Amino acid sequence: MTFITTPNQQPIASHFINGGYVEDAAGQVITSVYPATGMQIAELHSATPAIIEQALCAAASAQKAWAALSGTERGRVLTRAAHIMRDKNRELSVLESYDTGKPLSETLVADAASAADALEYFGGLAGTLTGEQIPVAGGDFVYTRREALGVCVGIGAWNYPIQIAAWKAAPALACGNAMIFKPSEMTTLSALKFAEILIEAGVPAGIFNVIQGYGDVGAALIDDPRVAKVSLTGSVPTGRKVYAAAAAGMKHATLELGGKSPIVVFEDADLENAVSCAINGNFYSTGQICSNGTRVFVHETIAEAFVARVAERMDNAVIGDPMDETTTIGPMVSAAQCDIVEGYVAKGIAQGARLVKGGKRIDRAGFYVEPALFDGVTDDMAIAREEIFGPVMSVLTFTCEDEVVQRANDTEFGLAAGVFTRDLTRAHRVAQAFEAGTCYINTYNLTPVEAPFGGMKSSGLGRENSKAAIEHYSQIKSIYVALSSTEAPF
Repeated sequence: MTFITTPNQQPIASHFINGGYVEDAAGQVITSVYPATGMQIAELHSATPAIIEQALCAAASAQKAWAALSGTERGRVLTRAAHIMRDKNRELSVLESYDTGKPLSETLVADAASAADALEYFGGLAGTLTGEQIPVAGGDFVYTRREALGVCVGIGAWNYPIQIAAWKAAPALACGNAMIFKPSEMTTLSALKFAEILIEAGVPAGIFNVIQGYGDVGAALIDDPRVAKVSLTGSVPTGRKVYAAAAAGMKHATLELGGKSPIVVFEDADLENAVSCAINGNFYSTGQICSNGTRVFVHETIAEAFVARVAERMDNAVIGDPMDETTTIGPMVSAAQCDIVEGYVAKGIAQGARLVKGGKRIDRAGFYVEPALFDGVTDDMAIAREEIFGPVMSVLTFTCEDEVVQRANDTEFGLAAGVFTRDLTRAHRVAQAFEAGTCYINTYNLTPVEAPFGGMKSSGLGRENSKAAIEHYSQIKSIYVALSSTEAPF
C-alpha cells in the first residue's frame, strides 16, 4: 500500500490475513480518494487469486479452535476489543473521515463508536448461547446445540465501513465462526484497522481477515465451497446476484439492501421534532444512508409550514471541511455520486416538482453538493420512487390515514418507515401497517445494537444486530437420547 498523504495511524498494506498485513502488487490498483479534496490519499491492490486462497486457508484453519472455546472466552475477547476501539475512537474517526468524507462531528459519535457497541453487546451475549433439553414420550429426551456455521464472508458498503465490518464480525465471532471481510473498493482503510484491534484484543490469527477487491473478489469468495455464509450490505441489484450465488451453493445469506423509506407526518405532530427527524433522515451523512426517509408525506394542512421550517433550518447547515468539527455537511463519497444527485435533481424539476432550496454542485475542491428540498412531489416521479443515496428530500402531501399508508407501502422497498403524531393509538396502528423491517414513532434512523435491523420485500433478508443476528450466524443441532431399548418389528 502506498499513501500519498498520511492520515493518522494509516494501515500499512492492502490486506490483513492470518494476523498480519499482506501485500500482492500484482492485484488491480484500487485508489483511495479523500472526498473533500478529490485527491488520492492511498493506493491499494485488489486481491489476487493467491491472496483469496491465503485468506480462505487462514480462516478455515483457525475456525474450529475458536469455536471450541467457551462462549464466555470468546465474549471476553470481543469485550476487550470494544474497550480498545473506544480508546482509539478519535484516530479511527479521523481515518474514517478521510476515507468517506463524512464530517468528523459524525464519525466521532456514529462510526467506530457503533462498532464498539456491537462488539460489547455480542461479547456479552456469547456466553449465553446455549441449547435446550426437550423431554419426549417414554422418558427419552432431545437436547440441542447451537453450533457455528464455519467460514463466513462479509461484504461491506462504503457509507459506514467500520460499523458494517463490526455489525457483521461481532455476531459471527461470538458464535464461533471465522470471517473474511471485503470492504467496498471505495472505502478500504478502516476495516484494516479494525482487524488490527481484534488481534490486539486476543482474537486468534485467521479468525478475522480483510481483503480488498471489486465484485469479482466477492464472487470468488462466495463461490468457494469452504464458505458457509455470506452477509452483504449493498444495493438491491448486487443483493440479487449475491443471493443467487449463495443459493447455488446452498449457503446461508443475510442481505441488508436499499430503501426508499417513508416518513409520515400527521397534522397533530410536534412540527419541530418532525422537521428535525426529516433533516436527520435525509441529510445526515450527506444523505448516504440506506434507511433514509426520503419520501416525506406531510398532512396537507401543515405542509406549507413544514416545508418553510425545513428550508429555514437548512440555512444553518455548515458545509465544509470534514476535519472541522463545526462542519455538519461533508462531501459526497465520489464525483460519480455527485453526478447521480445532480441527475435526480434535474429529473425532479423536469417532472414538475418544485425545488425549494439547494441541489447545486458547490464550486470548490472535492465532491460537494447542496442538500436539496423538493415539494409538490407526486408518487410517480423518479425522485419519489428510486433510491438516490444523496441529500434529496421529497415532500408529498396527503389527506387521510388510509390513503397515506397505502402510498407509503407502494414501493418495492421495505427497509424503514416513520410516523409522527401525538395520537399514540394512531401511531401504533400506522407502524403496524407499514411494510418495513424497522419502524419509528416520533423519531427516525436510530439503530441501537440491541434492536434487530433489516428489511422486507426487496430491501433484504435476515436481520443484523440484537439476538436475532445469532440465528443468522449459527445452526441448531438436535441430539436424541434414548433411555430404554428400541423395539423392532423383526
